[in-house]
Amino acid sequence: MSEPAAEADLRLYFLLQRAAHQLRTSADRRLADAAGITTAQLGALFAVQDRPGITQQQLARTLGLRESAVTGLVTRLTTAGLVTKQAHPSEHRAVVLDLTDTGTTALRAAQPEIDRFNAELRAVLGDDGFARTAVALRRLVEWGT
Repeated sequence: MSEPAAEADLRLYFLLQRAAHQLRTSADRRLADAAGITTAQLGALFAVQDRPGITQQQLARTLGLRESAVTGLVTRLTTAGLVTKQAHPSEHRAVVLDLTDTGTTALRAAQPEIDRFNAELRAVLGDDGFARTAVALRRLVEWGT
């Protein structure tokens, strides 16, 4: 049941949106069960782990979010005890973020579920398809910047 190339081209954006929504919904449910966090929180925790002392502004750029959205995300992360927020040593209006032990534990608890999720995606796409999709999605992310 293949569709003509022109129709596929017109639907690519729609299909990307649907796939992203389905994947995020499934991953959110699974991460909540495994580690008590969402995919948005997971992304932020990985960014803070990768760059201890990251500022909220840098986190917003890393995640591709508006600073106002990151402010709410960081509030939820600090309230949950997953990250700490401290004054930046030299920029008086900035704050820096660091993982707490609870944040590190949440990342550890999430890892087996991330591995299972990726294994399921590899089964659907095949190893080569998985790698090609990852490369293509990275290009799309970088295309708009």
